[in-house]
Amino acid sequence: MKKTLLLVALCSAVVSASSHTYRLPNNETITIVDKPIDFGKQRVAMTKEYIAKHYGLHPKTIQITPKIIVLHWTADMGLESSFNRLKPQRLLTDRKDIAKASALNVSAHFLVARDGTIYQLMPDNYMARHVIGLNYYALGVENVGGKGNKADDLTPAQLQSNIKLVRYLKAKYPTIQYLIGHHEYRKMEKTPLWLEKDKGYRTTKKDPGDRFMRDVRKEVKDLHLKHP
Repeated sequence: MKKTLLLVALCSAVVSASSHTYRLPNNETITIVDKPIDFGKQRVAMTKEYIAKHYGLHPKTIQITPKIIVLHWTADMGLESSFNRLKPQRLLTDRKDIAKASALNVSAHFLVARDGTIYQLMPDNYMARHVIGLNYYALGVENVGGKGNKADDLTPAQLQSNIKLVRYLKAKYPTIQYLIGHHEYRKMEKTPLWLEKDKGYRTTKKDPGDRFMRDVRKEVKDLHLKHP
């Protein structure tokens, strides 16, 4: 009931069955388009296995209490190709860097296209595999771009959409405390939110870069979200 009342407070109108517009506390609006990845019994089961193996927890569901927003880039310049990497339930064969940790495919809660369109890929209270050590508390936002996993090429439209999305998520989940870039995740290792038990399970990340994070943080500083 509380969640329903909160959504009513945030929502200004439902545009269609697959697109929803919400009014933010600052009176701006945000439109989110449903574009679900495959999230069936297999993915749920693998998520529970991941939680047990890496975090030592045994929850009955994969629902989380969000405390962190993590911004990413896809290192892929296409919307559909980026989506298709996240869509399957099992990890793709070219992800040998993280395959030993789990067969669970990587995912994110949101995907932002080059033109700024925001797509919701999965329920935002389910755990996604997108950031080592922090998944159990983290909401993931992927941005189409980062060519070659190097280029600082996210667009002004994506910047504005990320700013709105951070505001939307903080309003929906007052429990959120942190806003970080994927490349900053290891700075969180000494916080209570870090749960990873495998000391050898780490990757080096560059996304979405210091400039993008600086520009987003500048526009949401009134939310008082913590840095790593």
